[in-house]
Amino acid sequence: MMHKPLFLVLTAIFSSLVVQPVIGAKGFSVELIHRDSPISPFYDPSLTSSQILRKNALHSMDRLKHFQSLIDQSTIQSAVTPNGGIYLINLSFGTPPVEYMAVADTGSDLIWIQCVPCPQSQCYPQGSPPFDPQASPTYKKIPCDSDSCQALPRYQCSNDVNDCQYSYSYGDKSFTKGILSTDTLTFDDSNGQKTAFPTSIFGCGHNNLGKFRSPSAGLVGLGGGPLSLVSQISTQIDHRFSYCLVPLSASSSSKLLFGQEAIISRPGAVSTPLVSKAPQTYYYLSLEGVSIGDKTAQAGSSQGNIIIDSGTTLTYLESSFYSSLETIVKDAIGADPVQSPSESFSLCYGSETNINVPEMVFHFSGADLRLQPVNTFANFDDNLVCMLIAPTPSDLPLSIFGNFAQINLQVEYDLEKRTVSFVPTDCTNQ
Repeated sequence: MMHKPLFLVLTAIFSSLVVQPVIGAKGFSVELIHRDSPISPFYDPSLTSSQILRKNALHSMDRLKHFQSLIDQSTIQSAVTPNGGIYLINLSFGTPPVEYMAVADTGSDLIWIQCVPCPQSQCYPQGSPPFDPQASPTYKKIPCDSDSCQALPRYQCSNDVNDCQYSYSYGDKSFTKGILSTDTLTFDDSNGQKTAFPTSIFGCGHNNLGKFRSPSAGLVGLGGGPLSLVSQISTQIDHRFSYCLVPLSASSSSKLLFGQEAIISRPGAVSTPLVSKAPQTYYYLSLEGVSIGDKTAQAGSSQGNIIIDSGTTLTYLESSFYSSLETIVKDAIGADPVQSPSESFSLCYGSETNINVPEMVFHFSGADLRLQPVNTFANFDDNLVCMLIAPTPSDLPLSIFGNFAQINLQVEYDLEKRTVSFVPTDCTNQ
């Protein structure tokens, strides 16, 4: 078994691949479906919105712990739990294109799909036949001595076969094993057009077990590492992608946008630099403080101190930073807090007190981002209003800017300028 640090700079990985994508002049966009929204195949109508939020908050803490463990290792030996994948997308593999639903995750890099042969004892049921590489004339296996194979955190080569055999394990002990391959990936644009990327690198998984769930057939990594979707197609999408997340109760889907469509065009946008740190999968920002009115909670150290992540529900702040913020939140609200019914939430109020949730300003480096009450507090069925910002355990000095904080914002990643930009947007009409 061979190991490579993921933060190794691999600028020549895709230089040998001839990519001729079919992209509209304005780029393209796809639907991004929240796992628990009414339009998701995972939707459980028996769960209340409060139960869904509590479930996702528990997933958030698991995700936070896995992020920290991978950062501590400096190299990625496992990835974030796929069962905690919050958003889903549809995409097609091969020629002719065969459509599948997969988890879209900004906390991982590898794209992979279940592939034939996929015996029942080694694969999970996905509700549709696994991808058959022999049925696609454009499918190819990647040789073991290639740069793209060596970009994997873990791979193996046998003496008699030159195939790149990958092994990717997840924090919840789920795993996928198979052959690193190339084929055409195709996306159905929200406007009905098809966008194809030939010779895209992905894992053809022949042994995939753990907590993966039907109908998801695999995972699409949107992280910053060299094998992620956005890194592979970076030059074809002008090094830009963005998303616009709708509230969970919305009857429409969120959007994932690429290329020219990803550019924020409306006024009022603010931008902050991306900070390069290991592992490069994650998108690090610098959060200097959070203010309410004329009071500010200051971060202890701000350089690359927070990960922006669409797969984590809550926002987490380092414990002393959180304590300072909680103090000024309590002062601004003025009412007496009540005991939280869950360890996931640290500050709650009885809804009968009719509290006025204050506007918060997150002071990122060079960007003051105003968050509305929908981003920072939520109502619960049991007459509670709880803050969606929580402290990290004392042994986890990591902060995460989660997806509730990003609702009704267009969030643009410019991978060439190394910036993230925000602008308030009604994402249900995007």
